[in-house]
Amino acid sequence: MAQFTLEDRCRGCLLGLALGDALGAPFEGIDAYGIYSAFGPTRKIVDHPPVDALFYTDDTQMMIGVAEALLADGAIVEHTLVSRFAHHFDPDRGYGPATRQVIEAAKCGGDWRHLSETLLSGGSLGNGAAMRVAPVGLVFRNDLDRVWREAERSAWPTHRHPVGIEGAQLVAHAVAIACRGEPFDRVGFFHELHARAKTPEFQYQLDIAAKLGDDDSIAPFGSTLRADESVVTALACFAFSPNSYQDTVARAIGLGGDTDTVAAMAGAISGAFLGIDAVPAYLLRMLEDGAVGRSHIDDLASRLAWHWPFSSGT
Repeated sequence: MAQFTLEDRCRGCLLGLALGDALGAPFEGIDAYGIYSAFGPTRKIVDHPPVDALFYTDDTQMMIGVAEALLADGAIVEHTLVSRFAHHFDPDRGYGPATRQVIEAAKCGGDWRHLSETLLSGGSLGNGAAMRVAPVGLVFRNDLDRVWREAERSAWPTHRHPVGIEGAQLVAHAVAIACRGEPFDRVGFFHELHARAKTPEFQYQLDIAAKLGDDDSIAPFGSTLRADESVVTALACFAFSPNSYQDTVARAIGLGGDTDTVAAMAGAISGAFLGIDAVPAYLLRMLEDGAVGRSHIDDLASRLAWHWPFSSGT
């Protein structure tokens, strides 16, 4: 396969996430039948979005916070991470109610830790930590134990449930795998992730995913706000279309439901694997480019690739 620099992969990953998020956002909450009947095949939607401009959601906004926190400290440091989340917080981006309360408390100097511990009994098992974690997989790609630890730390301010945390860990690990530049082995991909998984929910799903054939549906994995009903779905969207960013994102959107987040997670892994040249430039030009838009994300990706001490840029 073609060889890409680390910078190619970082740019592909972060911009692939943002673009997938923005492409999926207009269809969030619509079921698969509703999307198809109104707009036709989702590959057509990806190739020719039915909007004039593409806008990202909280998925990308929080990913930006993770990337900035890593650049500041070279690791996930809770205070820095939460500060970046609060700095960029825009309630109109579609934040979930629990995460919104935590960040609003942090922004006002309140006790956000207490809220994070008590808002949801047992902690959140949503996919909010998984949707933003991709920079962790890029930075620590050569130390998978560190990927696992830092992904947990990135989840902790808003997600305390083991499923919500492990969803983030699995996406970060998948990004690290994608960065290797090795020929893709779908069964091996799922087996490696299965070997890391600790929760029964993910162990079961990854075992099933490894056994699926080319014509089997991935829809039963789900496409909801829960990590255990979206993370393996996103992994499978990539794994069944590893050579096409557009096919990966189209598959994610075509499932309906939480289209922006599934497409963001799948798009991040695909972009890390295929590099920036596989992410259509004409679609990226449609992506918003304000103060923290496309250009800022691109700059963050390049800085992650070259920033000392955790990367050599190769």
